[in-house]
Amino acid sequence: MAENKKKLVMIGPVYPYKGGISHYTGSMVKNLKKDFDVKTVSYKMQYPKLLFKKEQRDYDNDVLKIDDAQFLINTANPFNIIGSAMKIKKMKPDFLIMQWWHPYFSPCYMLLSSMLRKIPKLFVCHNVFPHERFPMDRFLTKRVLKKGAGFITHSKMDADDLKSIVSRPNYETTVHPTYNMFKIKDMSRDEARSILGIPDDRKILLFFGFVREYKGLKHIINAMPDIVRADSSIQLMIVGEFGGDKADYMSLIEKSGVSGSIAVVDGYIPDKEIEKYFAACDLVVLPYESATQSGIVQIAYSFEKPVIATDVGGLPEVVIDGKTGYIVPPKNPKTLGEAVVRFFREGKATEFGDNVRAEAYRYSWDRMNEVVKRLSEKADRK
Repeated sequence: MAENKKKLVMIGPVYPYKGGISHYTGSMVKNLKKDFDVKTVSYKMQYPKLLFKKEQRDYDNDVLKIDDAQFLINTANPFNIIGSAMKIKKMKPDFLIMQWWHPYFSPCYMLLSSMLRKIPKLFVCHNVFPHERFPMDRFLTKRVLKKGAGFITHSKMDADDLKSIVSRPNYETTVHPTYNMFKIKDMSRDEARSILGIPDDRKILLFFGFVREYKGLKHIINAMPDIVRADSSIQLMIVGEFGGDKADYMSLIEKSGVSGSIAVVDGYIPDKEIEKYFAACDLVVLPYESATQSGIVQIAYSFEKPVIATDVGGLPEVVIDGKTGYIVPPKNPKTLGEAVVRFFREGKATEFGDNVRAEAYRYSWDRMNEVVKRLSEKADRK
């Protein structure tokens, strides 16, 4: 007789919501279904337009669509939240998994937790505290996470933050799993470069993702003059959506004196368009000033691309220095540039790519399932 699977309800954004948390939640749900009876509850309204003016949904690529997902929760409507909690209770889950990344969700999650207080809750902490700190963020975060029966963190920094507000938490720290869903056409480097019009002899350095101050884009731009002096075939490709400070970055590029070696693709990149940029590049760069972890590393690894990242947050835990890329000090264009030049001068692409491939299980979603099983069993015993 087949073993009965534990029932769990996943709470978080999934397709058609945009962004890394949605990609993560969708991937996690699809894999957890191998071992659990999973119901997915997402948001009817994630952020009010007053707070988040950009389009929140992208219907273009449904590779991570969860067919039975229920879009119930209006995060700003307490009556809706109470009604959603009653519907979740009727699903009779053994435990909940709640995606956590910003204190905006605190009132919503506190009310849900209060209504569902008898059901153990596991929190996936993408960031315990937000990237851009603000007054009351610690208080709001503590009010939510103290209700948790278990926690998944993706960096030692987040684990330390968690322990600063939750006494003796039941937690495991594990690396962010790899995103494989963007390899839609299994595009070769040559095919991708043909589409993008990149000559074969160019060495492409990729900065990818929504441009925010803490991601340190200015540091790789400032490193480019020295990089180009050492090897004029190296080109930086900046692909992502700028905020209101785009003009400042464009001015910095112009002043660098090597604007011809810096290409900018401005705007949100739909999921189905991501593949060509990673397939075409040789090296991915994350010159972050601060971080907990980053899904960009895991997209890079899914394309077997090495990464240069800064020594902040959990990045050194996933980028193995001298093996799957290089770790350099933050806010240091000179050292960053030297690492880029060294990578190409020493011809590390094949070696580092092989090492990324060898680390595949460490970054697998199956490994994540094992973590969830252990945490849920410990939560049961509490």
